Amino acid sequence: MKQQIARLPAHQNAKVIAVLMAVVSLILSIPFFLFASMFGFGQRAPVYMLIVFPLIYLILGYIGAVIGCALYNVLVPFTGGFEFESTAGESA
Repeated sequence: MKQQIARLPAHQNAKVIAVLMAVVSLILSIPFFLFASMFGFGQRAPVYMLIVFPLIYLILGYIGAVIGCALYNVLVPFTGGFEFESTAGESA
């Protein structure tokens, strides 16, 4: 059965995307932290990098997701929205 998503709740989706982006940026900033600490780019700079990067990604991810959901909600009447197929409780 084909279904369409008529509306995306901005706050809920933005929370999830923001947290995912913060976690991914923390994971990806660890190699940069190790590189900076090996070559002596200052004692405190790498530690601040591990704190600041995830916060920046969290904030910008939230704002970007809110804007994206708002645009989707405005454009969905003209485009029809995301479409997906689902099966209703078929047993294997």
